[in-house]
Amino acid sequence: MSQQPASTPFTYSDVGATAGEYPPGYDHFRLRRHIGSGRALFEQAAEHILGYGMQRGTGIFQDATTPVAEPGTELTVRLGLGPIGVSAPCRVVYVLDEPHRRGFAYGTLPGHPESGEELFCVEYDPADDSVHGVIAAFSKPGAWYTRLGGPIVRLIQRWFAHRYIGTIRPR
Repeated sequence: MSQQPASTPFTYSDVGATAGEYPPGYDHFRLRRHIGSGRALFEQAAEHILGYGMQRGTGIFQDATTPVAEPGTELTVRLGLGPIGVSAPCRVVYVLDEPHRRGFAYGTLPGHPESGEELFCVEYDPADDSVHGVIAAFSKPGAWYTRLGGPIVRLIQRWFAHRYIGTIRPR
């Protein structure tokens, strides 16, 4: 991965908005799926997510500047099929390290075909011992070909969200 200076700006102005209210002018998406029960599953899923396991498990991970997600980590994912694809640079915006929520969000950097932010996390509900995977994002096209792809790009994003969560479901 090429090292971009930390001063490289994100491609959107609403940095950190996946932690609160999503900004207008973007496609908003949130998927929350039950993956099982138990604190042990929650801990295992959190470790998987923070080690880029969702990206690795779907085959899009290229590299990262740290072995686990931390604010400022730069990572690259590869989007596409076979030899047709594009490297998509991102930077970790924040890490969730709460008793019942863990994960991270990354934002897009110049060269990414989208503009926006995506959250990857796991939630534990102590009331019923349930564990849920969560993928949430706001984005808009950042390149001509994603603008041209329109609704198909959105369908692909949602398909990937299901695949991400599939990487943390017990086998």
